[in-house]
Formats: sequence, structure tokens, C-alpha cells
Amino acid sequence: MRPATKHAVPPAGDICRRSAVDLADAIRRRQLSVREVVTAFLDRIDAVNPLVNAIVSLRDRADILRDADKADTHLAHAGDAGSIFGLPIAIKDLAQTRGLKTSFGSPIFADFVPQEDDFFVERIRKAGAIIIGKTNVPEFGLGSNTYNTVFGPTLNAFDPALTAGGSSGGAAVALALDMVPVADGSDFGGSLRNPAAYNNVYGFRPSQGLVPAGPDLDVFHAQMGVEGPMGCSVRDMALLLDEQAGYDPRAPLSHHKQGSFLQGLETPAAGGRIAWFGDLGGHLPVETGVLDLCETALGRFADASFQTEALVPDFDFEALWQAFVTLRQASSGCALKAHYDDSLKRSLLKPEAVWEVEHALRLTAPQIHAATVRRSSWHRMLLSLFERFDLVALPTAQVFPFDVFTHWPREVAGRAMDSYHRWMQVSAFATLGGCPAVNVPAGFDPKGRPMGMQLIGQPRGDMAVLRAAAAYETTLPWQAGA
Repeated sequence: MRPATKHAVPPAGDICRRSAVDLADAIRRRQLSVREVVTAFLDRIDAVNPLVNAIVSLRDRADILRDADKADTHLAHAGDAGSIFGLPIAIKDLAQTRGLKTSFGSPIFADFVPQEDDFFVERIRKAGAIIIGKTNVPEFGLGSNTYNTVFGPTLNAFDPALTAGGSSGGAAVALALDMVPVADGSDFGGSLRNPAAYNNVYGFRPSQGLVPAGPDLDVFHAQMGVEGPMGCSVRDMALLLDEQAGYDPRAPLSHHKQGSFLQGLETPAAGGRIAWFGDLGGHLPVETGVLDLCETALGRFADASFQTEALVPDFDFEALWQAFVTLRQASSGCALKAHYDDSLKRSLLKPEAVWEVEHALRLTAPQIHAATVRRSSWHRMLLSLFERFDLVALPTAQVFPFDVFTHWPREVAGRAMDSYHRWMQVSAFATLGGCPAVNVPAGFDPKGRPMGMQLIGQPRGDMAVLRAAAAYETTLPWQAGA
């Protein structure tokens, strides 16, 4: 039984409730036409999106259906059909989409129409998916709460009073309410994991370099943000990841994938050992109820032959967080400086963007170097842990979804938050390690608020993480989705 939503939405039809893997297979076998599939999802968007504002910049229906008809004609003439051929997809509004408005959630780019695609979008197009629009984001992806002055807020899939999380909030809500079969996202400080947790779906942050990022001005230094898939199941994520992943010479730190992730899931996880970090021995302030849900979720792994051990590594976690903050300012803050330097554009920046830039302007080269050294030390610590453990587990967020009009929690478990993202400190550990991490749904608290748990694997151990998530998925008493 799927969890209920407080939104007054009609039940989704059979097509929209099917998995992305099944839909793509039905299209290839010509059991369903692309027009049928696309029409079903567009009808669902018309019925649901006005309540939650997850999908933005939706293309004209006639143009979308024209693309669907071309796809059907291609199949009728025995044309090749890739793994996601004919699936309707809305691209996160931080990624460039050729000929389709890309606002980055910013009034500065409210009317910007790119002339090129991001690399992974280019791959999605070539694979035959039909891009129907964009999914809503926070301005420049800053903050795990999806709202902006261009399109407004995206509401949680289960409760209209709560945030959808972010920055892939529009994608997570669209998935949870059956408006798209699969979605892309991106993750720097939890932007794939947090909204997935807050909307009871899956979000996968791949290893650094698995999905080529770009085009970017900087292709060597800024390496903490990654692109990845989201889905209502692990198999659906693997389906999209197969198209996103792989080396691109324009992204020199990208690397080749080793086979198909979807096919790799046919081999089940063989069990293993999980290190449970919890709240790091009290270092992380965590809202009451979060750890209980995650520990209950961890217990399900026993059914999949995983053993769990509580562990708090001997590391200076405050210094590690400060390294994350410094490196984020050095990349995100410096990238936003061009807008800050223009007085008119500066007035349009959200306070969090200004904060990143102004702190970046104070950084020195020795501070940035010290942060990279600290990050490298954490990477070595993780490698030593992965000699004993197969996975590391943590809550995906330190608080449950909060009021959508509260920009960010000022206090967690009685402790003041000193920045707009401190309450998402738990997401930094995978980011700084360059590790793959997946959010799996952990359940709902008595107030009906969703929470997730993140499973972190060793660098380039993406397949093992997905297999573990798939093993966990079989133990759930519900199916992910609203």
C-alpha cells in the first residue's frame, strides 16, 4: 500500500503508476505508443501540478505530442529504440536545455534560453526521451528548500504545508505524485538525497566523475557537485543512470562506466557490513524521531544478510564541516561573483547567494589549500573504513520537512544553526569523499512527515550501493511514491 498524500489529487492512471523500466519496455515492444504514454503524463501534470508547482517551463502540448508522433513513426519503421526511448522527462532547471528556458531559479535568468544542452541532457535526447519541461529548483540550487521568485515554491508531495526539500525538489515531487516516470537531479550538499528523503523516493549521488558535468567554465577545480538519477525504484534510477554515465572528453575528470547498472541489478547483493554513524556520538543535532526511523530501517537490512555496527570515526568533524564550507564558497561563491559585481544583478540575488560570494571574497589561498588537505584526510579515513565495511549509513537529513515558508531551520535539537545549510551537515560526508550515496525511504513519523536514510559506498563502488539499495527496497512495507 502506497502512503497517502494530503493533496486533493485524483488517483493516477495505470500508465503513470507503472515503472519507468516497464514503460520503456512496453514502448519498445509497441504494447504502448509513445503518444499514449506522453498523453497520460501530460494529463497527470494538468491535474496535479497546479497544486504543488513541481514542473515549470512546460512546453506546449501540441509540440510535445508532435515529438511523440515522430517517435512512434520511428518505431513503426523498425527504428532503433534506446533504453529510455519515448519516456517523457522534465529536466532539473539548473541544467541547460537547448531551446527551452533555463532560469536556474533566478530572476537574472528568467528569460534565458540556452543554445546548447548540458552533457547529460544531450545524452538523454540522443537516447530518445522526450523533454517536456523543467523541474523547479531553489535559486542557483542554494538551500534545501525549493522556492524562487521566478516560479514560486514547490510544495511537499505529502503535505502542502511542508517544504519539498532541494535543490531537486521539483523532480522529487513530480516523481512522488506520478507526473514523470523518472527524473534527473544534481547534488552538492545533498540536493539529490534531501528532496528524495522528503518525498519518499530514491535519489542517487554517483561517484565523482561517473556522470560528466558541463559545459562549465571550470572543468578541473569544482568537483563536489554531481549529476545523477532519481526514481520511484532503484531499477528506474539505474535505467536513467545507464544513459547519464560514462566518459566525455569535454569533462576531463569523468570516467568510463563498467557495464549496465540496470543489468547489474540482476545480481542481488550478497550481504555485507554496514557502519552506522547515527548522529556521530552527539556531534550532529538531529530532530527527535529521525534516528529512530533510520535505525528501524537499518533493521530491515538483516533480512538481506547485512550486519550493522554503530561506529563513530575518530575525526574532527567540525573541522571537516568548515572545510566543506570553504570549498563550497570557493566554487559556488566565486561562480556567482560576476552577478554580485553587477549592482543591478546583485539586488536580485537571494541572501544565501550573497553570503556565499562575500565569504568567498575573504578567502585566502592557504585557507583553500588547508580545506583540500582536510578533505583528502577524510578520503583516506573513508578508504580505511571501507576495508572493514561495505557501506556507511547516516540519516539523509537532520530535520523532518519543515514549513515551506520557513527558508531554513534556525535551530535543530536546541542548537542554533550558523548558516543556511548547517542543518544539512550530514550530507557533506559523501560529497567530500567523492563517494556514491543513495537515499532510501526510511518511513514516516506520527505526523506523516517522510524521512530517508543515506547509504554511502566506496568511491566508484556505485553498483554495490545500488544493489544494497535494491535489497533494502524488497523489505519495505510500501512502494515509494505518493
